Amino acid sequence: MALIEAVDVRKEYPSGDGPVAALRGVSLTLDTGELLAVVGPSGSGKSTLLGILGGLNPPTAGSVTVDGIDVYSLGQDRLADFRNEYVGFVFQEFQLLPYLTVLQNVMLPLAVTDIPPRRQVEMAEKALEGVGLVGKARRLPGQLSGGEQERVAIARAIVNEPPLILADEPTGALDSATGERIMELFAGLHGRGRSVVMVTHNPDNLRYATRVLTMKDGAVQ
Repeated sequence: MALIEAVDVRKEYPSGDGPVAALRGVSLTLDTGELLAVVGPSGSGKSTLLGILGGLNPPTAGSVTVDGIDVYSLGQDRLADFRNEYVGFVFQEFQLLPYLTVLQNVMLPLAVTDIPPRRQVEMAEKALEGVGLVGKARRLPGQLSGGEQERVAIARAIVNEPPLILADEPTGALDSATGERIMELFAGLHGRGRSVVMVTHNPDNLRYATRVLTMKDGAVQ
């Protein structure tokens, strides 16, 4: 069963010399439970595609449907609800709030739910355990290494068990052993029916993928 259907997605950005095409008619289908690796050189449109699939970056043309929902037909409030309900994001920049503890950062996606506070804490602690950071829950992000901050971002993405995980270089700041642990975590998620789209430059990560999508110059190869 298809979770995502993207049809003829195009994205242009304005520039002084005229529009610059970041995506040139990308179409893809992602089935429930797939782990899709997106590869290609820098500037090929991989991160742009992730943002569009996750409802963060409206396309210039084309459509994106997630679980039967036409994402870009939603109003802003409903679009925010969609992102919180359906998508866990792992950004390259991590985007952790420096004044919140690790545990509080991980709990952020739960803040707009009706889940009781005690249960929210339990869910966040479980997510941190999954990425090997249960002992760092009370620290601030600035007290962690870059690799540890990345693992906090991954825990935040999975804490509410969304059906779709979008990860931009999720092992980029990690040593090989920790990166393998994170990939095994993603593999376990898709094995339990979650869908994962992962941008990666690491060839070792490809063995965990159910499918590999190669991009170049804004198009699928």
